Formats: sequence, C-alpha cells, structure tokens
Amino acid sequence: MNRKTKTAIAAGVLVVATGATTGVAVATGGDDTEGPITGDALKQASDAALEFTGGGKVTDTEVGDEESYYEVEVTLGNGDQVDVQLDKAFQVVDSKNEGSEDPADD
Repeated sequence: MNRKTKTAIAAGVLVVATGATTGVAVATGGDDTEGPITGDALKQASDAALEFTGGGKVTDTEVGDEESYYEVEVTLGNGDQVDVQLDKAFQVVDSKNEGSEDPADD
C-alpha cells in the first residue's frame, strides 16, 4: 500500500470516528443535486437543528436545498424524521415532520 492510500484510509477512519462520537451521521447528501453540509457549517447547522428538535440524531444534510439554504434531517428517538430548514445564519425558517421511515409503520 502506498503512502497516499494509507493517508486516505487514515483520514476516512478519522471522519467516521468523529461522526460516531458527535452523533452526526457521516453519510450526508440527499438526492445528489445538492451537496452535503461540510466543515464548521455542518457543526453549526447540526447544533441548530438538534436544539430546535430537542435532540435526536442528524441523519442527512444538504446545502442549497430547494426550500432553504441548509436542510438538516434529524431522526428522533421515536423514529420520526424531521427536516429542519435553516437560513445562511443557521436560523430555523421551517420544519417538516416526515414521520417514521420504517416500512412496518405503513
């Protein structure tokens, strides 16, 4: 294994470990027309969304969502998913409770 490959693997492990310890899901992105929130903005958007929902786990994020500047999907303890819409200043502008994504609930 060359040095570049080892460095890439180490960086990936660090990202996964960081996501696991912060409660922020590493797999983000949505429908691939918008990109995931990254860097400091990811932490700020996640913190704002979790404060709004009163907890849960961030399971998806998007920058440039069709409804707002940022969208953060939070899965609550009961399985419901809430899409929290944020402006550029990380202020909540809207939200939508998507309910549970569990097919058994249908």
